[in-house]
Amino acid sequence: MKNLNLINSPAKILMNPEELSEVELVDHTLSWENIDQYITMRGGEKKKVPFEIGADVLFRYSKPEKSEILMKIGRLIKETRLKSGLTQQELALKSGTTRTYISRIENERSDIELGTLKKIIEAGLGKKIEIYIK
Repeated sequence: MKNLNLINSPAKILMNPEELSEVELVDHTLSWENIDQYITMRGGEKKKVPFEIGADVLFRYSKPEKSEILMKIGRLIKETRLKSGLTQQELALKSGTTRTYISRIENERSDIELGTLKKIIEAGLGKKIEIYIK
């Protein structure tokens, strides 16, 4: 989670699998009754309320999981490109993509369609692509 100070926050619940598993869905909001959180009412009275996280907040602080296959593909493309003595720009020109896209693939920041992968491997790197299902 980015930019969240979890040390003094009820959000530290997200780091404890046992506590996290106590979540309930209440009105489309993730809610934890097991977390001590209090609000101060207008009269100064403290009231215990559940810790809640809305989908918008959860989405804002979430990062997509990196796919192991995408990581391998990115590494293989980069290694092969470097062995071939090509820059990202040269590979992009040969394969009909952009340098930015090649960079994003190599740095595991972008998905890749099979047709595009084939163009990068075959047209760009001059190699053959083989796919196996185990």
